[in-house]
Amino acid sequence: MEWTRLRVLALEPGETYAFACGDAEWIVLPLSGACEVRCRALAGPAPHTPAGMGLPAELAESGRRPDAAPPAFEARGFGGGAPAAEPQFFRLRGRTGVFHAVTDFAYVPRDAHTEVGSAAGGRFALLGARCERRLPARYGPAETVPVELRGTGHCSRQVNNFAAAGPTGFACDRLIAVEVLTPGGNWSSYPPHKHDEHHPGEESRLEEIYYFEIAPHGDTPGLGYQRVSPSPAGRTDVLAEVRTGDAVLVPDGWHGPSMAAPGHDMYYLNVMAGPDTGSPREWLIRDHPDHAWIRGSWEGQDVDPRLPFPRAEAEDHR
Repeated sequence: MEWTRLRVLALEPGETYAFACGDAEWIVLPLSGACEVRCRALAGPAPHTPAGMGLPAELAESGRRPDAAPPAFEARGFGGGAPAAEPQFFRLRGRTGVFHAVTDFAYVPRDAHTEVGSAAGGRFALLGARCERRLPARYGPAETVPVELRGTGHCSRQVNNFAAAGPTGFACDRLIAVEVLTPGGNWSSYPPHKHDEHHPGEESRLEEIYYFEIAPHGDTPGLGYQRVSPSPAGRTDVLAEVRTGDAVLVPDGWHGPSMAAPGHDMYYLNVMAGPDTGSPREWLIRDHPDHAWIRGSWEGQDVDPRLPFPRAEAEDHR
């Protein structure tokens, strides 16, 4: 993929993973377990802080979270560039699993070196996007993640908008990322839609990665299906059976539905980014003309009562 990046780490207790951010901004997102994130920027221009970003007070004052940097989390040497300034530390509480809670996360900028360590072990997604601006490293509290319920009936799903686009969303340069949770038997990412052409005010040009986790039923592993069909701007044509740990790449095309098999709840992480077209970072989609009518059928139907997944508050967006 040209713009988007995704790595999924399975860390053993006490294990640390180090990586160079390079020309991409990254978010460290716990899938299961807690972790500590250590970020050190390389020498270069100071981070660019857009007006109205609203950094948390503890970061604005000290550049680090007061509860970070546990004693056992030690630097192991970076290499690949001359570090500058003091490292920043973020302790992520994480979660038991993707269906159990919304999680906190950490943002680390381009042109930096980062370490992710976990005392108890766990799985952690590193999602990134090529970018130009170096924004400040920051902590994203779980309590501030907007949660919405989208669709009704068998099209009901939950969207955790932890790094969604928009003026009130978490500030990134190019990266757009959300989590979608779909009860077993439902269709999400539906109606099929695309964002592979730039049409100001109508459609954004964004490539996308879907990363899946499917809930088992007892000892039976879960599965689901993902469809991507050709669009006027691309030839991607995929019908994939997906299981936990699978990813589907969507450089272009109409994507959807994402189908959760009955009895198996589906989770997917969406990672999106695209070229700079002179417009603000935004997610604008175009529905497939043969299936757009389905949105009108949602009126008068109830949201699936299995939603939301554990969360005190959720906003209904039909």
